Amino acid sequence: MPRTVQDILDHADDLARRFEAYEPSAEDERDPHAFTALRDAVLSRSAAERSITLAVEQARANGYSWSFIGSLLGTSGEAARQRYGVKQKA
Repeated sequence: MPRTVQDILDHADDLARRFEAYEPSAEDERDPHAFTALRDAVLSRSAAERSITLAVEQARANGYSWSFIGSLLGTSGEAARQRYGVKQKA
């Protein structure tokens, strides 16, 4: 639902007041190491996925079947083809 410019400005002022009045409590503290560990794990997974994608492309370029690739990935050849195969434009 559309809001007026004044509604948006009033809401922004309210948020600014709430931000300025905020006083964190001990319960608000979080262990930054947990965040770091999760971020690092996500980055590692992303790097691994890129490595797998490149390896699958190389395997296909060298004539390996989707069935063989799927067996190494722990899935079916069809599932491997759907995930790593070249997407065709409709």
